[in-house]
Amino acid sequence: MLAAVALVSGCADFPEQHTQEWREQPSLRPQAGPEPRIEGQEQPPPSGHPPASPRPDQPEGCSDPDPAVIATCLDPVGAVAALPGGNAALVGERDTGRVLRVSDGGQPEEIARIQVDPTGGGGLTGLALSPSYAEDGLAYAYVTTPTDNRVVRIAPGDSPDPILTGIPRGPSGNAGAITADGSNSLIVATGNAGSAEQAADRSVLAGKVLRIDPFGDPAADNPDPTSPVISTGLSSPGGVCASNRDGGFWVTDRKAQREVLHRVVPGQQEQGPAWSWNGHPGVSGCAAAGGTLIVALTEEAAVYTMRPGPQGTFTGEPQPAMEDTYGRFSAAASGPNGLVWLGTSNKTGGEPVSSDDRVIRIEPPSGGTAGKE
Repeated sequence: MLAAVALVSGCADFPEQHTQEWREQPSLRPQAGPEPRIEGQEQPPPSGHPPASPRPDQPEGCSDPDPAVIATCLDPVGAVAALPGGNAALVGERDTGRVLRVSDGGQPEEIARIQVDPTGGGGLTGLALSPSYAEDGLAYAYVTTPTDNRVVRIAPGDSPDPILTGIPRGPSGNAGAITADGSNSLIVATGNAGSAEQAADRSVLAGKVLRIDPFGDPAADNPDPTSPVISTGLSSPGGVCASNRDGGFWVTDRKAQREVLHRVVPGQQEQGPAWSWNGHPGVSGCAAAGGTLIVALTEEAAVYTMRPGPQGTFTGEPQPAMEDTYGRFSAAASGPNGLVWLGTSNKTGGEPVSSDDRVIRIEPPSGGTAGKE
């Protein structure tokens, strides 16, 4: 069983909406907080029984004996989107622009290849299924090209089709993220292209949270139906995921001085970060599952589990888990059966094993004292 053993390095700043002050703890015993469970791996037996079998052997080449590993020997993963049924997912490689279908027990299948420019933090950094995927089989990707950042639509057997272009690109701040909003719209988080001024200007698409329809136009029921912008001030978003409360969304953002977590609700007044870190753990993708918010960490090589409370607050203390287990996590997505899909980027700055980079599927944390409501 994977245990949450230490808090993410650095202290967290608490805006007013936090429920309690930060208390730094050098260690947590396994029973002190929730622990993710790997699908297919046995859980420890009750006290007095022999311990479970040890962790699977190390991979050899692209063969990985870990039952949580679904795909191996990929280029660094920029985004992942779980498919209906829970046994397969779409995966985007950040630098190559390849979109692959990976499945439990199957070989990765390339379904699209998009021309991308990965400089300045860009590349293929967002991936989402169409709001009506069961009927149309469409997917959407957020990508950086040599001229701009954009959203493209991926149809089976067709070339990727741009639906929203002209999002500014720059020497930095080109990362973005995308997810479906549960109705008939897409939520898109865009980087600021290296300019805080652009991020504050509502007439510019950089550094924003956008809500668009499947054709790239502003969603008809946006607060301002003529504009796709529903929030401003992002720098380099790592992930966006539904909050399961009030139609809101969580957005992770890597700012120069600190990294933050925003809660965005269309039509509500913009507020300060719901959570912030003084350090730079490398917040990337996020997933909401079973009342728990999971944030993938690249630099800290872990996942951060948080238990959202009412009105954007959190109950209990956040818990890091899976530390140094699979290396640098760069993408996350929740599946239809409650499982969480994660992607890694160990070939860019990490310590890759022979089967990296990988896609992993786990059960989210549940129970425990941390975050108990």
